[in-house]
Amino acid sequence: MTEPRLRIRVLGSAAGGGLPQWNCGCTNCMRARWGEIPSRTQSSIAVSVDGRSWAIANASPDLRQQIADAPVLWPSGARESPIQAVLLTNGEIDHVAGLLTLREKTPFAVHATAEIHRMLSTNRIFDALDPAVVSRPAEALGVPFALLPGLEAELFAVPGKAPLHVEEDTARGDLEGEQTVGVAFSDGMRQVFYVPGCARLTPDLVERFAAAELVLFDGTLWADDEMIGTGLGEKTARRLSHMPMAGPEGSLAAFAEIPVGRKVFVHMNSSNPVLDPESPQRRTVEGAGWTVAEDGMELYP
Repeated sequence: MTEPRLRIRVLGSAAGGGLPQWNCGCTNCMRARWGEIPSRTQSSIAVSVDGRSWAIANASPDLRQQIADAPVLWPSGARESPIQAVLLTNGEIDHVAGLLTLREKTPFAVHATAEIHRMLSTNRIFDALDPAVVSRPAEALGVPFALLPGLEAELFAVPGKAPLHVEEDTARGDLEGEQTVGVAFSDGMRQVFYVPGCARLTPDLVERFAAAELVLFDGTLWADDEMIGTGLGEKTARRLSHMPMAGPEGSLAAFAEIPVGRKVFVHMNSSNPVLDPESPQRRTVEGAGWTVAEDGMELYP
């Protein structure tokens, strides 16, 4: 009998808007349209231990296409799916809009913190997920739970902010609580961390990541002032609650002394120069031992 083993499929590797973003004519977006660099859908991964039952971490607006592109997620009967669970790390539109794709009365569970569930419950459009078919278990921080048979998950607080569609102008971007979380997946022998959004590394996160087989981490922006410098926005990476890759307080520096088996950047914004495989920033990232995720990539820790 084959030993159950964690299997990760990157469904989408881009941040909100994907690559190319529909209204963006930046260099990366245009090159993606011309086929010069890979296009990317919005951030999501699928996790399994047996290759038959799968959990989705974050339901992106591109979920329908992501399922179509992943044969392991195709149905084998008239009305069924190998997708048994969806887990949410925050209530951002990029991570919850895809739930509406899954409204066709096939049973699954939506796992999230009580705060994230509260945000969903205040928007009646999510009532399309029939509660008689789709359960919504609320998971407490720091308490492991069964996500799939043979697959355990644990949610933990990550510095972040409220979703853009509910935050106030005075919102802080470094709050720790139930609004932004990371996930530890375990098959009983191996542990994988998925943190697509993080404003800064805390001592708790450093301790968690030490000796991990695999960490998939927030790669939204290369530089703190990237959006401002490219003329694409007015907010810094940290105001958006994302740790930049570069700089003395960036993720490259922060992870340099943390013993991690494999480090993979996910959730890259369309402006991020690492999306160009030939860029000096990509060479810097890879030279530091990181992999830049691509749609369809499979990882076996």
